[in-house]
Amino acid sequence: MTKYIKIFVLFLTLSACGQNTNGMKTPENANEKFAEFIAKKKFIAKNHYAGIADEKMRPIFTEKVNRAAADFKNVAESENPTEKKYQEKIKIGLSRFAEVYMELDTEDRERVCTYFEELMDIVGLESSNGQLNRFMYGFDPNEMTNKN
Repeated sequence: MTKYIKIFVLFLTLSACGQNTNGMKTPENANEKFAEFIAKKKFIAKNHYAGIADEKMRPIFTEKVNRAAADFKNVAESENPTEKKYQEKIKIGLSRFAEVYMELDTEDRERVCTYFEELMDIVGLESSNGQLNRFMYGFDPNEMTNKN
């Protein structure tokens, strides 16, 4: 019986050691992907997106998106990247658009969200916790469906 208890305790110890609370492993090619992301021209006509509505806003919006990429890169390179840290960077990144929010038409807001989704994909973050929906629509539609 004691042998089984020892094995059970050993198993629990090994299980606990293997857990990383909300920690995320940064993909090996993340730095390369961040560099590519920052270097690419943004808010240009692509797929169903006609390009930025007001051309003079392109460098301003691009700079805000690239700052978010730099924020994500800093978290990715940190000792302990976590979902919570990335969520905070999404919040900060989206808040940078507050002063120019009225300059963003619907397609431009969608494009901003697409860029954030690309950043999330680089690090393997699966959810913005509704932040992108709140930015896009002013509320999180998922919260509405969860109340019913």
